[in-house]
Amino acid sequence: MSSDRPRTGDAPATDRAVDRPAVRRAIGLVAFSVVLACVCVMLGLWQWHRHEARAAAIEVVEANFGADPVPLDAVLTSPAVPVDDDAVWRPVRVTGRYDADAAVLLRNRPVAGRPAYHVLVPFVVDRPDGSEALLVVDRGALSVDRTADDVPPPSGTVDLVVRLRADEPASARDAPDGQVQAISVEQVLEAGGVAGDRPAYAGYGALVSESPAAAERLGPLPEPSTDPGSHLSYALQWWTFAVGALIGFAILARREVTAAGEDDVAADDSDGRRDGSDDARGGRPRRTAPVAPARRRRRAPSAEDVEDALIDAQLR
Repeated sequence: MSSDRPRTGDAPATDRAVDRPAVRRAIGLVAFSVVLACVCVMLGLWQWHRHEARAAAIEVVEANFGADPVPLDAVLTSPAVPVDDDAVWRPVRVTGRYDADAAVLLRNRPVAGRPAYHVLVPFVVDRPDGSEALLVVDRGALSVDRTADDVPPPSGTVDLVVRLRADEPASARDAPDGQVQAISVEQVLEAGGVAGDRPAYAGYGALVSESPAAAERLGPLPEPSTDPGSHLSYALQWWTFAVGALIGFAILARREVTAAGEDDVAADDSDGRRDGSDDARGGRPRRTAPVAPARRRRRAPSAEDVEDALIDAQLR
């Protein structure tokens, strides 16, 4: 009679399942999908933060760009106060005079897709307390075949309306004399030869109007873009990839385990037929219904098999 006890050396079914290569592959697929999904989620969050920053910048532009001008001291109480993010593009009124001899050209700032210079001129601001301070003013665009001397600013006392802009980081690139690579107030004043003469505002102004007007008006400065960009759609795409990775690799892992289980069932049925277990009533071998052998996957012919077949065909 056959015994119900497991044969010596046989591992429990659960241990065998854990040791199966298919299960290990399934676990690896699941682990990889989790790592991939985490990376996609992080990239989606990065794009989402960029979308939020862009939306905040657009909100500032929409609130400030078309606002009514206010006195400069109402926004910047002293030259040492930097231009706050909420004050960018805010129109302000200021009175003083241009220092035309200290004009500087800004390089590599195309306008409407065409090469152009920006004309930067220090403006001596008459402050309410009687002191003076320098405000760098971007007067407009100039074609690259001209110089700042070709378009001098108005002389004498001038009333300006400018939009405040934050000071740009200093550029490490060299520039010819009288030119700069960035609207960094310190570099502009150094290039114009007036650094240290007076306190300077930690920001600059983009010209809107000047009274009296100059004999020749420079090209208009580009307006800020309010295009939100594609950051939000990119974030949604990354999060969709994360969900797709979890679902797709989970399906692959399930197929691995299911296919391995079907192969084990077919192998157990085949072993049972070979063992011929005794029938409990008569000691005769138990008859079992014939089971169709498990269908084996055909192995794709290798390169050597193809080569041998070609040689046999030639010999015939």
